[in-house]
Amino acid sequence: MELQNILYSKQGNIGLLTLNRPPANAINLATLLDIEKALDEAETDKEIRCLIITGAGEKGFSAGFDVSDPAGAGATGPKGQEVWTRIDRLTKPVIAAINGYAFGGGCELAMASTFRVMQENARIGLTELNLGIIPGWGGTQRMPRILGKSKALDLILFSKRLTAQEALEIGLVDKVSKVGELMKDVKEMAELLASRPPLAVKAVLNAVNTGIEKGLDEGIKVELEGIQMVSRSKDAVEGITAFMQKRKPTFTGE
Repeated sequence: MELQNILYSKQGNIGLLTLNRPPANAINLATLLDIEKALDEAETDKEIRCLIITGAGEKGFSAGFDVSDPAGAGATGPKGQEVWTRIDRLTKPVIAAINGYAFGGGCELAMASTFRVMQENARIGLTELNLGIIPGWGGTQRMPRILGKSKALDLILFSKRLTAQEALEIGLVDKVSKVGELMKDVKEMAELLASRPPLAVKAVLNAVNTGIEKGLDEGIKVELEGIQMVSRSKDAVEGITAFMQKRKPTFTGE
């Protein structure tokens, strides 16, 4: 797999995707195409049970759209929407390890992830209006779903840049890590997620996403399909057997 602007590696059951255009890790069309390749790999590799996304260097997670991209917003904008939506709908948990500033499309990437862990000295926000443009990679949709309408509009319309603690207090991120401990904390979280039953994790992600996107009735249908699928799995037998035997279960994703 040839990659120009990201790094992708596999550590046991965890995939690690690193945006590799420091210091800002700005995202152009080539980067989005690289990310697609890594997502293909992570999605089809049965050994991968969790994906971590972070940025190279110490300064930025991602400053978002690369305004110098020769492809321009005309091509990069729709592809950014497509790739971030794919991350949002991935059948495996995704953790954004926010190691520096996450502005614009970088914030949108974090919000498309399942969980967000932020280093204490980092900053986050949808800052597009400062440039006379608007969030274009799902930010106008995901931020209100995470924070509610009025809070999201407050952050977007005033281009607020939040500290890690401020982001934690309003629920934009799930955990704050001390400087130097971010990847340790994120990898511990990823290991726990990787130990969960993969088929059940996939079913929960599908049901939750369907309900949020298509409403309660459709979500309930997908939930029922998930129940029927996992109840026939070897993991369900293992989970119940381990419970009866008072031991820790070992899930295989079958």
